[in-house]
Amino acid sequence: QVQLVESGGGLVQAGGSLRLSCAASGRTFITYMGWFRQAPGKEREFVAAISWSEPIRSYEDSVKDRFTISRDNANNTSYLQMNSLNLEDTAVYYCAAGKGSGRNYYDRNTYDYWGQGTQVTVSS
Repeated sequence: QVQLVESGGGLVQAGGSLRLSCAASGRTFITYMGWFRQAPGKEREFVAAISWSEPIRSYEDSVKDRFTISRDNANNTSYLQMNSLNLEDTAVYYCAAGKGSGRNYYDRNTYDYWGQGTQVTVSS
């Protein structure tokens, strides 16, 4: 089993930045990690993902020019640097991880493990 712990959420004004972290622990080797978010009344949606090899990165269109995902293989940690935040970015952000070889990172059913989520609130 793998446990995921998110950190770095909080309250920021529009135009500000936050950096989220996700630390994975456990015996199973993780092959990719991703971030999803869910706003009130909305479905959980894909934000970004990164593989543990090449690496391969993937972003949702609305964050592609503002967010950067990275990883630290030695510490089994992924980071999501979020810049130029706007009101539409307000959501609970969930870290996810997978152990398979699939690369359908946008599909939440691809992932095997999930964190508890961290709240990101952007104010005007």
